[in-house]
Amino acid sequence: MTIDKIRELCHAEPFRPFKLHFPDGRNIGVQHPDFVALSPVGRFISVYQSNGSESIIDLMLVSDVTIKMPRARRNGKH
Repeated sequence: MTIDKIRELCHAEPFRPFKLHFPDGRNIGVQHPDFVALSPVGRFISVYQSNGSESIIDLMLVSDVTIKMPRARRNGKH
């Protein structure tokens, strides 16, 4: 995973929550772009959760990203 891809996901309009997946089966959700801090070197990010916890992530260890699909409206449109 690259810092540029994370930046792209965080700046998407509209923002869609996403999960970072790791080879050991863990995953970390990103619910809002304000909950992510990017390191100046571009290898690490910090992800904060609404309960105040923080995860510092080495992007070299991220194996996959899943992006939450937008909810369909009642008329069937997004």
